[in-house]
Amino acid sequence: MRNIKSLVGVVTILFAFSASAESRQKKDQPPPVKEQSATVEYQSAANPSARTLSEFVRVGNMLYLSGKLGTDSTGKLAPGGIAPETKQTLENIKTVLEKNGSSMDKVIKCTVMLADIKEWADMNTVYVTFFKKERLPARSAFGTSGLVLNARVEIECMATLK
Repeated sequence: MRNIKSLVGVVTILFAFSASAESRQKKDQPPPVKEQSATVEYQSAANPSARTLSEFVRVGNMLYLSGKLGTDSTGKLAPGGIAPETKQTLENIKTVLEKNGSSMDKVIKCTVMLADIKEWADMNTVYVTFFKKERLPARSAFGTSGLVLNARVEIECMATLK
């Protein structure tokens, strides 16, 4: 009889410990995440015959811009090299952002592609003038073996909506 009482006591303790561990585990886990499907919108390029890409894709409150070049409204590159091209590229980005409910202050990440990585400093001198010093977006930059239209710079970015 004593063995049965001991066995019942051990089983009771094990059960209590197991229930307590399960309760602790549930408390340590974050609440389940509710799945939300974001609306995805594809915006065609202004001149669809010129490029086979979306100018941007909107997903929820984010805009993902395709790479922009320093071209004017006729499709010609800004003359004068890396600095004028960088300025025109960033003006083009600014225009797309503002037309679609965002701004340069909402840019969170940029990727800069350079035809010649040695031009990084000249590009950067212009680049930083488009952002507030305390709100510089994350950025990657790399040299390429060439860009479309023989451009010196191409920049793509991600931005939040206002």
